[in-house]
This record gives sequence, structure tokens and C-alpha cells, in this order.
Amino acid sequence: MKISQKGLYALEAVMTLGHHYGGGTMKIREIAMENDLPEKFLELILLELKNARLVESVRGAKGGYELRRPPSEIHLSEIIRLIDGPLAPFGDADQLRTLIARNDDNRALYEVFLKVRDSAAKILESTTIADLLSSAARSRKRAKSKKEALSIIERGTKSS
Repeated sequence: MKISQKGLYALEAVMTLGHHYGGGTMKIREIAMENDLPEKFLELILLELKNARLVESVRGAKGGYELRRPPSEIHLSEIIRLIDGPLAPFGDADQLRTLIARNDDNRALYEVFLKVRDSAAKILESTTIADLLSSAARSRKRAKSKKEALSIIERGTKSS
């Protein structure tokens, strides 16, 4: 499974909208600036997400984009499948099962690919945007605590 640049941008955009969930809409320019994404490309991605009913757009001066569902209800697999297609290195799981059944010489190889696909799918299907946002918040909190601790140590060293 390979996630394209477009897929990464889609995930970043949805995470940004998830971070602002419940706080109103965000303009494309705001999403692009917050993630350092190309605005025109992001516009096409958001249109795809809108057509898939993951985001909605609001017109007007206070318009923009927002998630249609809470971040806890949007799984990474949903976004990746929408943008990049199946979660397998060679097509979808059914294609791999067909290859396993028809190709005795390479059955073991295709079985490994199916296991990789199934493991990746399980992780992506059980991870939500809210999970990522919560993990990012914990990381920021740890980094802040570490920075504060280093600052206290530096002040203690200077006063000695």
C-alpha cells in the first residue's frame, strides 16, 4: 500500500478540519496555510471529500469547509480508499484471494501480501481522525513539559 501525496494532503486537511470541528467553517486558504499545502490542489481534494460527503461547504463571506461528521466517526481507511483506492499492494483483497487460489507457484507470496493488506486495513479501519488529534495533543503537551523542564534546568545552571 502506498499513500499518494494527494492522500497525505487529504488526511492533513481532514485533521485540520477535525481540530477545528464545532468551531465553524475554515476557508481553503486557512487550511492550506496551516498545513503548507498548495491551495489549488487542496481545492480539488476538498471537492472530492465534499462529493463523498465527508466535508461540506458553506457559501458566503463566512463560508468555507467543515466536517460533516465528528472526527471520532471518520476512519483513516475511508479517506485513503476514497483518494488512493484499495489498501493492498496489488488491487483489493478479493483480487489477492483470486491470485492465491489460481497461482500455486506464488501462493505464499500473495498470502503475505494479503496478510500485509489485512493488517494495514485493520489499523486504518480502527483509527479515527479523533485518535490522531488526541495523540498529537499529547505529543504537544509532552514537548511543552520537556521545554519547561529544560528552561528550569538552564535557569538553575546559570544561577549556580
